[in-house]
Amino acid sequence: MFVVTGATGNVGRSLVHGLAAAGTEVTATSRGISGADVPESVRHIRADLADPESLRPVFDGADALFLQSGGPSAHLLSPPDILDIAKAGGIGRVVLLSSQGVATRPHSPSHGELGQSIEDAVQQSGMDWTILRPGGFDSNAYAWVESVRTRRTAAAPFADVGLPTIDPDDIAEVAAAALGEEGHAGHVYELTGPALSTPRQRAETLADALGEDVRFTEQTREEARAQMLGFMPEPVVETTLAILGEPTPAEQRISPHVERLLGRAPRTFADWAQRHIAAFR
Repeated sequence: MFVVTGATGNVGRSLVHGLAAAGTEVTATSRGISGADVPESVRHIRADLADPESLRPVFDGADALFLQSGGPSAHLLSPPDILDIAKAGGIGRVVLLSSQGVATRPHSPSHGELGQSIEDAVQQSGMDWTILRPGGFDSNAYAWVESVRTRRTAAAPFADVGLPTIDPDDIAEVAAAALGEEGHAGHVYELTGPALSTPRQRAETLADALGEDVRFTEQTREEARAQMLGFMPEPVVETTLAILGEPTPAEQRISPHVERLLGRAPRTFADWAQRHIAAFR
């Protein structure tokens, strides 16, 4: 049995559905999960990564764990306690959803230092481990849902700075392989999309998928910062803006790992937009 944490998130949801479709026994967990979030064959248990003791019934009898690193709430987690409870439940393999920023922003408190501490705990857990380090997600475009639906507008800073954003479904497929196949223990995989794309280009791609014009507006850094502070801690905002506005060569590099692991090229942002365009109509 595989346990998927963060099972209502962009990656976790896709992973749960993919594993269930393959006939894998799955337990899905998150703070707010319900039966409506998962296929009928999937066991779902509400639990909070910030409360390791709540995870004991989730982990009991499982073989492998997909551990999401907590996102903006990562500072609330105690990874050694989570992993100790996982081992006590019988888990011998862990796949960690980390972040590219661990390597590219090592001095950032939110991305590098905190992310590295979580990776260290996984690597020192005594379990077989695999670490996934994706860059930005295609699904970050969901931030435009309300403005595109109601006004056919999209706004973002650094309009013409390109990054190789990745489809969360590709991350989920890599995670499924790392959970269920041999040969991935001890590996760190950098995960990106197939090409650089800019915010302006992604807005144009959404417009093409809609078949209607979407007016793009470039925000100032301060406008974007003020907006992000509404849902992100300040250290996360500062590092995110640095990545978006002044990416390092490593943050713009196209990784070969998705293609090597899945035997096909990563999906494009246009692929993602076509599959999710209903949210923007």
